[in-house]
Amino acid sequence: MTGTERFFCADAARARGDALTGTAPYGLVWVLLEYGGSWPANGFDGLALDPAAKALLFEAARAVRARVLLIRRHGRRDKEAGPRRWAVLRYDGTGAHRQQWGTWERDEDLARAAAALGAPGEPGHPPVVLVCTHGRHDTCCAVRGRPVARALSERWPDLVWECTHVGGDRFAANVLVAPDGVYYGGLDALSSVAVVEQHLAGRVHAGHLRGYTDLLPPQQAAVAAVLARFGPAGRHDYAVTGTSRAGPHWLVRVTGPPPRAEAYDVEVRAHRAAPSQLTCNGPATSAAVVHEVTAIHLG
Repeated sequence: MTGTERFFCADAARARGDALTGTAPYGLVWVLLEYGGSWPANGFDGLALDPAAKALLFEAARAVRARVLLIRRHGRRDKEAGPRRWAVLRYDGTGAHRQQWGTWERDEDLARAAAALGAPGEPGHPPVVLVCTHGRHDTCCAVRGRPVARALSERWPDLVWECTHVGGDRFAANVLVAPDGVYYGGLDALSSVAVVEQHLAGRVHAGHLRGYTDLLPPQQAAVAAVLARFGPAGRHDYAVTGTSRAGPHWLVRVTGPPPRAEAYDVEVRAHRAAPSQLTCNGPATSAAVVHEVTAIHLG
Protein backbone atom coordinates (compact mmCIF):
# COMPACT_ATOMS: atom_id res chain seq x y z
CA MET A 1 0.00 0.00 0.00
CA THR A 2 1.40 3.38 -0.98
CA GLY A 3 1.24 6.46 1.21
CA THR A 4 -1.58 7.89 -0.93
CA GLU A 5 -3.90 4.90 -0.56
CA ARG A 6 -6.48 4.93 2.19
CA PHE A 7 -6.48 1.97 4.56
CA PHE A 8 -9.73 0.06 5.14
CA CYS A 9 -9.49 -2.54 7.89
CA ALA A 10 -12.33 -4.70 6.53
CA ASP A 11 -10.68 -4.90 3.12
CA ALA A 12 -7.38 -5.86 4.74
CA ALA A 13 -9.03 -8.52 6.92
CA ARG A 14 -10.66 -10.11 3.89
CA ALA A 15 -7.37 -10.07 1.99
CA ARG A 16 -5.67 -11.82 4.94
CA GLY A 17 -8.54 -14.28 5.34
CA ASP A 18 -9.12 -13.40 9.00
CA ALA A 19 -11.35 -15.98 10.69
CA LEU A 20 -14.76 -14.75 11.88
CA THR A 21 -15.50 -17.52 14.35
CA GLY A 22 -14.66 -17.06 18.00
CA THR A 23 -14.68 -13.25 17.81
CA ALA A 24 -17.98 -12.30 19.49
CA PRO A 25 -17.40 -10.27 22.69
CA TYR A 26 -18.98 -11.54 25.88
CA GLY A 27 -22.35 -10.05 26.73
CA LEU A 28 -25.64 -10.97 28.36
CA VAL A 29 -27.26 -7.56 28.84
CA TRP A 30 -27.55 -4.58 26.51
CA VAL A 31 -28.88 -1.07 27.09
CA LEU A 32 -30.13 0.72 23.99
CA LEU A 33 -30.59 4.49 23.90
CA GLU A 34 -32.18 6.13 20.88
CA TYR A 35 -30.10 9.16 19.98
CA GLY A 36 -30.50 10.78 16.57
CA GLY A 37 -27.78 13.39 16.92
CA SER A 38 -24.14 12.95 16.01
CA TRP A 39 -22.59 9.96 17.75
CA PRO A 40 -19.27 10.67 19.51
CA ALA A 41 -16.38 8.37 18.66
CA ASN A 42 -16.74 6.71 22.07
CA GLY A 43 -20.53 6.46 21.91
CA PHE A 44 -22.50 6.87 25.14
CA ASP A 45 -19.40 7.85 27.10
CA GLY A 46 -18.96 10.93 24.93
CA LEU A 47 -22.53 12.25 25.12
CA ALA A 48 -23.02 15.60 26.85
CA LEU A 49 -25.72 14.44 29.26
CA ASP A 50 -26.58 15.54 32.77
CA PRO A 51 -23.64 14.16 34.81
CA ALA A 52 -25.83 12.69 37.55
CA ALA A 53 -28.17 10.94 35.11
CA LYS A 54 -25.27 9.67 33.07
CA ALA A 55 -23.41 8.34 36.11
CA LEU A 56 -26.53 6.60 37.41
CA LEU A 57 -27.01 4.66 34.17
CA PHE A 58 -23.30 3.98 33.79
CA GLU A 59 -23.01 2.49 37.28
CA ALA A 60 -26.17 0.41 36.89
CA ALA A 61 -24.88 -0.96 33.59
CA ARG A 62 -21.44 -1.70 35.00
CA ALA A 63 -22.95 -3.61 37.92
CA VAL A 64 -24.46 -6.18 35.55
CA ARG A 65 -21.75 -5.96 32.85
CA ALA A 66 -24.23 -4.43 30.41
CA ARG A 67 -23.12 -2.76 27.22
CA VAL A 68 -24.66 0.64 26.42
CA LEU A 69 -25.31 1.24 22.72
CA LEU A 70 -26.73 4.30 21.01
CA ILE A 71 -29.34 3.46 18.37
CA ARG A 72 -31.31 5.20 15.63
CA ARG A 73 -33.48 4.18 12.71
CA HIS A 74 -31.74 4.06 9.36
CA GLY A 75 -31.60 7.38 7.57
CA ARG A 76 -32.30 9.51 10.64
CA ARG A 77 -29.37 11.69 11.57
CA ASP A 78 -30.91 14.79 13.18
CA LYS A 79 -32.21 15.20 16.68
CA GLU A 80 -35.95 14.62 16.66
CA ALA A 81 -38.60 16.24 18.77
CA GLY A 82 -40.59 14.08 21.15
CA PRO A 83 -39.67 11.08 23.25
CA ARG A 84 -36.90 8.72 22.26
CA ARG A 85 -36.84 5.05 23.12
CA TRP A 86 -34.65 3.10 25.47
CA ALA A 87 -34.47 -0.63 26.04
CA VAL A 88 -32.84 -3.17 28.31
CA LEU A 89 -32.29 -6.51 26.59
CA ARG A 90 -31.34 -9.53 28.67
CA TYR A 91 -30.10 -12.89 27.39
CA ASP A 92 -31.68 -15.96 28.99
CA GLY A 93 -30.10 -19.38 28.57
CA THR A 94 -33.53 -21.00 28.42
CA GLY A 95 -34.38 -19.05 25.28
CA ALA A 96 -36.94 -16.87 27.06
CA HIS A 97 -34.99 -13.72 26.25
CA ARG A 98 -36.29 -10.69 28.10
CA GLN A 99 -36.75 -7.06 27.18
CA GLN A 100 -38.00 -3.88 28.75
CA TRP A 101 -38.74 -0.73 26.73
CA GLY A 102 -39.48 2.85 27.67
CA THR A 103 -39.10 6.41 26.47
CA TRP A 104 -37.02 9.41 27.52
CA GLU A 105 -37.24 13.11 26.78
CA ARG A 106 -35.04 14.58 29.50
CA ASP A 107 -31.72 13.23 30.72
CA GLU A 108 -33.28 12.55 34.11
CA ASP A 109 -35.64 10.05 32.44
CA LEU A 110 -32.70 7.69 31.97
CA ALA A 111 -33.17 6.72 35.61
CA ARG A 112 -35.96 4.45 34.35
CA ALA A 113 -33.51 2.58 32.16
CA ALA A 114 -31.13 2.29 35.10
CA ALA A 115 -33.94 0.86 37.24
CA ALA A 116 -34.84 -1.63 34.49
CA LEU A 117 -31.36 -3.13 34.77
CA GLY A 118 -32.42 -4.47 38.16
CA ALA A 119 -35.65 -6.02 36.84
CA PRO A 120 -36.04 -9.30 34.94
CA GLY A 121 -37.85 -7.84 31.93
CA GLU A 122 -40.59 -9.41 29.86
CA PRO A 123 -40.32 -12.44 27.53
CA GLY A 124 -42.08 -12.76 24.22
CA HIS A 125 -40.74 -9.75 22.33
CA PRO A 126 -39.19 -10.27 18.87
CA PRO A 127 -35.41 -9.90 18.78
CA VAL A 128 -33.72 -6.63 17.93
CA VAL A 129 -31.40 -6.51 14.92
CA LEU A 130 -28.55 -4.06 15.49
CA VAL A 131 -26.27 -2.96 12.65
CA CYS A 132 -23.07 -1.14 13.56
CA THR A 133 -22.79 2.04 11.46
CA HIS A 134 -20.53 3.96 13.84
CA GLY A 135 -18.39 5.82 11.32
CA ARG A 136 -16.73 8.16 13.81
CA HIS A 137 -15.40 5.08 15.59
CA ASP A 138 -14.30 3.26 12.44
CA THR A 139 -14.71 4.11 8.76
CA CYS A 140 -15.55 0.55 7.66
CA CYS A 141 -18.46 0.41 10.10
CA ALA A 142 -20.14 3.22 8.17
CA VAL A 143 -19.02 2.29 4.65
CA ARG A 144 -20.11 -1.33 4.97
CA GLY A 145 -22.73 -0.98 7.71
CA ARG A 146 -25.06 1.58 6.17
CA PRO A 147 -25.95 -0.44 3.04
CA VAL A 148 -26.73 -3.39 5.33
CA ALA A 149 -28.83 -1.20 7.62
CA ARG A 150 -30.75 0.07 4.61
CA ALA A 151 -31.44 -3.42 3.23
CA LEU A 152 -32.51 -4.85 6.58
CA SER A 153 -34.62 -1.82 7.47
CA GLU A 154 -36.54 -2.11 4.22
CA ARG A 155 -37.34 -5.74 5.08
CA TRP A 156 -37.90 -5.48 8.85
CA PRO A 157 -38.49 -1.79 9.69
CA ASP A 158 -39.71 -2.48 13.22
CA LEU A 159 -36.83 -4.77 14.23
CA VAL A 160 -33.76 -3.05 12.78
CA TRP A 161 -31.72 -0.22 14.31
CA GLU A 162 -28.37 1.28 13.48
CA CYS A 163 -26.07 1.25 16.53
CA THR A 164 -22.72 2.37 17.85
CA HIS A 165 -19.60 0.21 18.07
CA VAL A 166 -20.20 -3.47 18.85
CA GLY A 167 -16.61 -4.68 18.39
CA GLY A 168 -14.67 -6.19 15.51
CA ASP A 169 -14.39 -3.28 13.08
CA ARG A 170 -12.46 -5.42 10.57
CA PHE A 171 -15.47 -7.75 10.28
CA ALA A 172 -17.82 -5.00 9.07
CA ALA A 173 -20.61 -5.07 8.32
CA ASN A 174 -21.42 -6.40 11.78
CA VAL A 175 -24.89 -7.39 12.96
CA LEU A 176 -25.81 -8.22 16.54
CA VAL A 177 -29.12 -9.96 17.16
CA ALA A 178 -30.12 -9.28 20.76
CA PRO A 179 -31.03 -10.45 23.30
CA ASP A 180 -30.34 -13.71 21.43
CA GLY A 181 -26.66 -12.83 21.77
CA VAL A 182 -25.59 -13.76 18.23
CA TYR A 183 -22.94 -11.87 16.24
CA TYR A 184 -22.68 -12.02 12.47
CA GLY A 185 -19.94 -10.39 10.42
CA GLY A 186 -18.58 -9.92 6.93
CA LEU A 187 -22.04 -9.04 5.66
CA ASP A 188 -23.26 -7.02 2.70
CA ALA A 189 -26.76 -5.95 1.72
CA LEU A 190 -27.66 -9.23 0.02
CA SER A 191 -26.11 -11.67 2.48
CA SER A 192 -27.44 -9.79 5.52
CA VAL A 193 -31.06 -10.26 4.43
CA ALA A 194 -30.52 -13.99 3.93
CA VAL A 195 -28.71 -14.38 7.27
CA VAL A 196 -31.29 -12.47 9.31
CA GLU A 197 -34.19 -14.18 7.55
CA GLN A 198 -32.74 -17.56 8.48
CA HIS A 199 -32.00 -16.44 12.04
CA LEU A 200 -35.57 -15.28 12.56
CA ALA A 201 -36.74 -18.64 11.22
CA GLY A 202 -34.66 -20.43 13.88
CA ARG A 203 -31.76 -21.44 11.64
CA VAL A 204 -28.31 -20.10 12.55
CA HIS A 205 -25.85 -20.69 9.72
CA ALA A 206 -22.10 -20.90 10.28
CA GLY A 207 -21.12 -18.92 7.17
CA HIS A 208 -21.19 -15.41 8.65
CA LEU A 209 -21.29 -16.39 12.33
CA ARG A 210 -18.83 -14.67 14.64
CA GLY A 211 -20.17 -16.38 17.74
CA TYR A 212 -22.58 -16.55 20.65
CA THR A 213 -21.99 -13.92 23.31
CA ASP A 214 -22.52 -16.23 26.31
CA LEU A 215 -19.62 -18.47 25.25
CA LEU A 216 -15.84 -18.25 25.43
CA PRO A 217 -14.05 -17.80 22.07
CA PRO A 218 -12.97 -21.49 21.77
CA GLN A 219 -16.51 -22.57 22.63
CA GLN A 220 -17.86 -20.21 19.96
CA ALA A 221 -15.50 -21.74 17.41
CA ALA A 222 -16.55 -25.25 18.42
CA VAL A 223 -20.27 -24.53 18.02
CA ALA A 224 -19.67 -22.84 14.67
CA ALA A 225 -17.72 -25.89 13.47
CA VAL A 226 -20.58 -28.21 14.43
CA LEU A 227 -23.05 -25.97 12.60
CA ALA A 228 -20.77 -25.92 9.55
CA ARG A 229 -20.43 -29.72 9.57
CA PHE A 230 -24.01 -30.73 10.32
CA GLY A 231 -26.06 -27.79 9.06
CA PRO A 232 -27.88 -24.82 10.53
CA ALA A 233 -29.78 -25.09 13.81
CA GLY A 234 -31.68 -22.97 16.29
CA ARG A 235 -29.87 -20.68 18.71
CA HIS A 236 -30.31 -23.10 21.62
CA ASP A 237 -30.23 -26.42 19.76
CA TYR A 238 -26.57 -26.99 20.63
CA ALA A 239 -25.17 -26.53 24.13
CA VAL A 240 -21.61 -26.53 25.41
CA THR A 241 -21.60 -29.25 28.07
CA GLY A 242 -17.89 -29.55 28.80
CA THR A 243 -14.67 -27.62 28.30
CA SER A 244 -11.07 -28.46 29.16
CA ARG A 245 -7.78 -26.84 28.29
CA ALA A 246 -4.15 -27.86 28.02
CA GLY A 247 -2.08 -24.83 27.07
CA PRO A 248 -3.22 -23.59 23.64
CA HIS A 249 -5.34 -26.71 23.09
CA TRP A 250 -9.01 -26.84 24.06
CA LEU A 251 -11.45 -29.72 24.05
CA VAL A 252 -15.06 -28.57 23.87
CA ARG A 253 -18.04 -30.93 24.10
CA VAL A 254 -21.05 -29.73 22.13
CA THR A 255 -24.33 -31.54 22.71
CA GLY A 256 -27.28 -31.44 20.35
CA PRO A 257 -30.98 -31.32 21.18
CA PRO A 258 -33.09 -34.26 22.38
CA PRO A 259 -34.23 -36.86 21.66
CA ARG A 260 -30.90 -37.93 20.11
CA ALA A 261 -28.77 -35.47 22.10
CA GLU A 262 -25.64 -36.48 20.25
CA ALA A 263 -22.41 -35.10 21.67
CA TYR A 264 -19.39 -33.96 19.70
CA ASP A 265 -15.91 -33.44 21.07
CA VAL A 266 -14.33 -30.54 19.24
CA GLU A 267 -10.58 -29.92 19.36
CA VAL A 268 -9.64 -26.25 19.15
CA ARG A 269 -6.16 -24.74 18.94
CA ALA A 270 -5.57 -21.13 19.96
CA HIS A 271 -2.72 -19.20 18.39
CA ARG A 272 -1.79 -15.63 17.54
CA ALA A 273 -1.88 -14.34 14.00
CA ALA A 274 0.85 -12.11 12.64
CA PRO A 275 0.60 -8.51 13.90
CA SER A 276 -1.66 -6.41 11.67
CA GLN A 277 -3.53 -3.13 11.70
CA LEU A 278 -6.97 -4.20 12.86
CA THR A 279 -8.90 -0.90 12.70
CA CYS A 280 -9.15 1.94 10.19
CA ASN A 281 -8.48 4.68 12.71
CA GLY A 282 -5.55 3.24 14.64
CA PRO A 283 -2.19 2.68 12.91
CA ALA A 284 -0.87 0.44 15.72
CA THR A 285 -0.60 -3.27 14.94
CA SER A 286 -1.99 -6.07 17.08
CA ALA A 287 -1.72 -9.85 17.03
CA ALA A 288 -5.25 -11.24 17.16
CA VAL A 289 -5.91 -14.60 18.80
CA VAL A 290 -7.29 -17.18 16.36
CA HIS A 291 -9.25 -20.24 17.48
CA GLU A 292 -8.82 -22.97 14.90
CA VAL A 293 -10.88 -26.17 14.99
CA THR A 294 -8.61 -29.12 14.23
CA ALA A 295 -10.95 -32.08 14.71
CA ILE A 296 -14.53 -33.07 15.51
CA HIS A 297 -15.26 -36.49 17.06
CA LEU A 298 -18.57 -38.09 17.95
CA GLY A 299 -18.57 -38.24 21.74
